[in-house]
Amino acid sequence: MTTMSNSDREMLRDSIRRFMQERVTPIVAEHDAAGTFPYELMGELAQFGYMGGQLPEDAGGLSIDPLTWAMMMEEAGYAWLSLRTMLNITNTAMPKLANEGTPEQKKRFLEPLVRGERQVCNGLSEPGTGSNIAQIQSRADLDGDHYVLNGRKLWITNGVSADFAIVVARTFSPTCDGALSTFIVDREESPYEVRPVPTMTLRSTGTAELGFDDVRIPRANLLGEEGAALKKLLTGLDGARVNIAMGAVGAAQSALDLSIEHAKTRTQFGKPIGEFQLVQKLIVDMTVRVEAARALSLRAADAIVAGRDARQAASIAKLYATEAAHEVASMALQVHGGLGYATGYPIERIFRDTRGGTIPEGTTEIQTLIIGREILGMSAIV
Repeated sequence: MTTMSNSDREMLRDSIRRFMQERVTPIVAEHDAAGTFPYELMGELAQFGYMGGQLPEDAGGLSIDPLTWAMMMEEAGYAWLSLRTMLNITNTAMPKLANEGTPEQKKRFLEPLVRGERQVCNGLSEPGTGSNIAQIQSRADLDGDHYVLNGRKLWITNGVSADFAIVVARTFSPTCDGALSTFIVDREESPYEVRPVPTMTLRSTGTAELGFDDVRIPRANLLGEEGAALKKLLTGLDGARVNIAMGAVGAAQSALDLSIEHAKTRTQFGKPIGEFQLVQKLIVDMTVRVEAARALSLRAADAIVAGRDARQAASIAKLYATEAAHEVASMALQVHGGLGYATGYPIERIFRDTRGGTIPEGTTEIQTLIIGREILGMSAIV
């Protein structure tokens, strides 16, 4: 991994921003209202490194450093949090396939994923299991050349349209007695039930419940070693939390920019509302939160670049940035007045979408407990 220079990073950011303004911004309202996603964007964004860009070059990536990736996540969040989320889901799956996949699995699943030709979802959360992944109840029983998978997965982003799912299940075989393993479940090869779950937030991300009832998965679709999934899942969380934090920063910056423009152009009592003290107070409070969230998130990304333990920094960034983004969106509603509530106008969507950022990759409450454990050396998580 080679860290990109500041000037090169700025040039990349400018190119991404132009693309987002020309290609993404005009279609967001339409897709958000319909609950659809323009999958063609995934392939188009590959030119900037959004598709597997963090992978090493021999795996089809560009070895993009965490600081540059953080900037890219901010730009995606600025344009549309549903887009950032879909990019995150795809890029979460890619390293698993690159690091643990067999040559056949990489050719069949990873390579088309990098090209934007196939879609993936990650099957972790269950109806009774969220943050505590050690309590996953789905099970896979070895039966000859296949595993038989039973269980349900809930709140699965991109579950509606994914061509295949990367599913974690408790595994039972002569060499594994209930430990967690990871499986590639091809929807065509091993059909499973998909039930769309409409949500308040991130409406274009195809959230679904997946049902596995005696679904037979070829033994060749075991990803990595039997029973090794839990340890693998716990690695890479720092980067994932920084990704979400920077996406939240982008959405908050968008709400702030819209509010500044509105405060300058909207008139009441014969003058721009930006001249009123209480409106200025809202704008200042929003700015402070955005700047603080960005600084904390970049600090965590820098720790990852330097190879330092980033657990505490990443959790602080994720906790603060996601909560601050929703606070900023709420204040943006106040600045915009009735216009902020209008569906199809960005503020209403940003307000909904920023609320969703406080939950994935560990809720605000989980981040609080992680930070407390890091500070005190004592765990409040039983």
